[in-house]
Amino acid sequence: MIEHLLRINPAGAPRATVLIVPPLFEEANRTRRTLVLAMRVLAAHGFAAVLPDLPGQNESIVPLVEADLTRWQDALAEAAAAIDGPVIAASVRGGALIDHRAGVAAWWRLAPVGGASLLRTLMRARVVADREAGLTSSLESLQTAAETAPLLLAGNALSPAMIAQLGAAEAQPVEPLRSVALGAEGVAGTPLWLRAEPGEDAAMAAAIASDIAAWSTSCGIS
Repeated sequence: MIEHLLRINPAGAPRATVLIVPPLFEEANRTRRTLVLAMRVLAAHGFAAVLPDLPGQNESIVPLVEADLTRWQDALAEAAAAIDGPVIAASVRGGALIDHRAGVAAWWRLAPVGGASLLRTLMRARVVADREAGLTSSLESLQTAAETAPLLLAGNALSPAMIAQLGAAEAQPVEPLRSVALGAEGVAGTPLWLRAEPGEDAAMAAAIASDIAAWSTSCGIS
């Protein structure tokens, strides 16, 4: 279940509610400020916006090591079911791996990424950190270790189940769906998830909100 969520409401009755599904792990921290800005712009467009803390993330009291993708999918579906009126799931990056079971009216995804890619990035960061600490590790040795015990990756203690699920996870087909790239051909902005520290991009937030609002109208949600 979702223990904590941030909700921003419009001045009047909402046209619909946008359920923001953040990126996973440290990418969520790096993008949170911009996603909250996008929620405020959505409110100006007449939408309510909700940003949940997944089990093991942010304000959740659940240890991350107890979470896996299935638990996150269940929690997100439960959060969507508790919202009155039409809901649009707006997922960023790895959030697209857990949004398909939510009973929503439409899906919107920004720069969706496969779980294997996320896992490789986390493991490479661990290999680099180990090398700087004078230790020896490799992607292969970490993968083997993760089969039987939790693995610490970029400050995240991930269970064998989480790592196994991530390695095989892909964004699932849903309808109606708008999948948007980041950049000139999609939503203008910077890849905040690549930064070492949390960042903020107000123009990107406005572009996200405008694109979601337009997608809502095209889906007949207004």
